[in-house]
Amino acid sequence: MRLRVEPFNVGDFIHVFNRGNKKAEIFREEADKWHFLKILRYFNNREDTSYILKRIAQEKGFDPKHPFKFEEKNKTPLVKILSYCLRDNHFHLLLKEIIKGGVSLFMKKLGDAYTIYFNQKYQEIGRLFQGGYRGKTLRGDQKLLQYMDAYIQVFNAFEEYPGGIERALQEFDRAVDFVLANPFSSLGESFGKRNLKIIERDILEKVFLVLRFTKNFLKMLY
Repeated sequence: MRLRVEPFNVGDFIHVFNRGNKKAEIFREEADKWHFLKILRYFNNREDTSYILKRIAQEKGFDPKHPFKFEEKNKTPLVKILSYCLRDNHFHLLLKEIIKGGVSLFMKKLGDAYTIYFNQKYQEIGRLFQGGYRGKTLRGDQKLLQYMDAYIQVFNAFEEYPGGIERALQEFDRAVDFVLANPFSSLGESFGKRNLKIIERDILEKVFLVLRFTKNFLKMLY
C-alpha cells in the first residue's frame, strides 16, 4: 500500500482516513464491517499475525453477539486506537503512535488483510482502496484532539441517522442513542456500553467532550 502521510513522531495523534477506489463501497454488508473490526483488534500486534488471518478464515458462521471468538496471547500493540467510525465506502481512525513506524506498519497490515478478505469473498482482483491512507497529525491544544474525536465518533455516525445530520441535531438525544447502539462507531465503547477490546482512550478517557458540548460543536461543523 502506497502511503501518503505527514511525518509524525512517537506520541503524536493521527487522524487516519481512507475510502474505496473511485468511492466504491468497501463494506457491502454488515459482516464486512465486523471483519474489519476483527482486523483492527487482532492485527494491532507487533508479533506475527499471519496465523490470525487463517484462524478468522476458518470460522464458520457469524454471530454479531460474539464476533471475537478467541483471545490473543502475548499481544504487544503497534498503536493505540482511540476511536473509529466505519461507513459504507470509507473509514476514519484516531490513532496514537506508540513505537516508531507503528502507524505505518499497522495501516499496511490492515489494508492488506482487508483487501485479501474482500477480494476473496467477492471474487474480485485489484486495488480496493483509492490509494495509500491519508494521515493528518493533530498538533495544537487538547481541544483540537477532542474535536476530532467527536467528529469521528459522532458527526460521521450522525450522517447515517434517518433524516441525516440536520434531523440528528434536532433530535440530539435520540440520535446519540442511535450512535451508541451502532457497533461500527466506537462511541458505545467510549461510554462503556460495550467492550470489543479495540480502543484505548488514552488521555481522552477523562477529557472527552460531554455530549451537550459536542452538540454545540457539531452545529458549528454543520
